[in-house]
Amino acid sequence: MEDRRFNGQQNQGVYAASASHAGAGIQADAMKVLRNTYSLLAMTLAFSAIMAGVSMAVGLGRGASLICSLGALALVWLVLPRTANSSAGIGVVFAFTGLLGLSLGPLLLHYLAMPNGGSIVMQALGGTAAVFFALSGYVLTTRKDFSFMGGFLFAGLIVVLVAALGAVVAGMFGVEVSAFSLAISAAIVMLMSGFILFDTSRIINGGETNYIMATTALYLNIYNLFTSLLHLIGAFSDD
Repeated sequence: MEDRRFNGQQNQGVYAASASHAGAGIQADAMKVLRNTYSLLAMTLAFSAIMAGVSMAVGLGRGASLICSLGALALVWLVLPRTANSSAGIGVVFAFTGLLGLSLGPLLLHYLAMPNGGSIVMQALGGTAAVFFALSGYVLTTRKDFSFMGGFLFAGLIVVLVAALGAVVAGMFGVEVSAFSLAISAAIVMLMSGFILFDTSRIINGGETNYIMATTALYLNIYNLFTSLLHLIGAFSDD
């Protein structure tokens, strides 16, 4: 499940350009949420990238990485809903994305240790950026309402979570699940692509009025898209 359009200034410029292009057809309140969301998203992605670099530099272990991930989940489920309407929510979002950035360290080191590791990571980053910008740009340009996808995406997410848990349990008993794991990663790529359409559509059509919650949703889409693409590209690499 993370990400990288990690060049914050570059991303913010692209976001602003996209938002400006679509602005004429978006209500003022929705436009404000959109701009605040993209600004905060760019900053949190940059911060997450820095924390991932710190994690790699100190050689964070897998156990510590898991703790960071669990801490991030606790923040987003238990703390963020209570602070999303205050300035404290911004701090929670940075803590959340920082912890997920830290948790990426062992995963990135694993792929970078491969003979073609640098290329694998860059392809995953580039693929994530391409998917995000293409889908976001499509919604901003057409202003289509993808709220109808909500039920399907939620059901798909539940299925993927159950399948992933089953793969973990099977692996504990020595069952080979490599192909199944790849199928799960492919499903996550499709789901996160759908969620990018859905979440961006909610912002511009007034379904999401809190930019802190909107940022969190888009960040998770990017994070999970990146980690799944990394898994798929790494698996199909010649190395």
